[in-house]
Amino acid sequence: MGTQYKKFEAHASGGPRIREIPMRMVLPNLVTVLAICAGLSGIRFGFEGRFEPAVVMVLLAAFLDGIDGRLARMLKATSKFGAQMDSLADIVNFGVAPALVLYAFLLDRAGSPGWIAALLFAIACGLRLARFNVLDDEKADRPIWQTEYFVGVPAPAGAVLVMLPLYLYFLRLGVEPSRPAAFVATGFTILVAFLLVSRLPVYSGKSIKIPGDRVLPVILAVVLYILLLMTYPWYTLTASVAGYLIFLPFSVRAYSKRAKLEGEKVPPSDIG
Repeated sequence: MGTQYKKFEAHASGGPRIREIPMRMVLPNLVTVLAICAGLSGIRFGFEGRFEPAVVMVLLAAFLDGIDGRLARMLKATSKFGAQMDSLADIVNFGVAPALVLYAFLLDRAGSPGWIAALLFAIACGLRLARFNVLDDEKADRPIWQTEYFVGVPAPAGAVLVMLPLYLYFLRLGVEPSRPAAFVATGFTILVAFLLVSRLPVYSGKSIKIPGDRVLPVILAVVLYILLLMTYPWYTLTASVAGYLIFLPFSVRAYSKRAKLEGEKVPPSDIG
């Protein structure tokens, strides 16, 4: 009876006490929460018609969402709670936010097809992230060289790609939010959605090792890209999207060559 009473008291007082958590364990989760706030703020700006800050907030959300995992590993602060938070944030920041901002800007002019395209992109992003988590758990069962490739376009890249119509509009290149442009953007959005869930082998670059004598030029090139992004954001993003789309066929070709080099046949399901 006394034991039962103690259990009831523990339940009545709010359940088992949570142990103290070091601040280093909290920081990555805080970055994740800030990323969600940025993504949701981007949606708000989009529906208010403030599209430049909307895109900036979505890109900021993608950036923060990309560094929280690395920060956790650097601080040795990885946790199951953080992994779940990160997955939820990914769906919001890489799927829902870009789709809704693009819909508010242009896709709504295409009517129901535009909304279907936005839904397809958000759903494709969720499916892509789920598949990534599964493949990450099964990484040990795959040849090491295959882990150097993503299966399908990564969700962060998809978020940057799908907002291309907004970049072109900001450049004042004659791209206006008209009904014909909305149908073109609808087709492009559906294309990006299928790239996300495809089996396209996309080189990740995680295994790249920089020779010591080239470290400084590489650092200088990265700094130059960041400066261009800050000074000419829409030109730089448009060029980046074009460069990435051109890179995809070369990635497939490199994967096929590597498979032959390893003496393996490329499974039909492994290429787009």
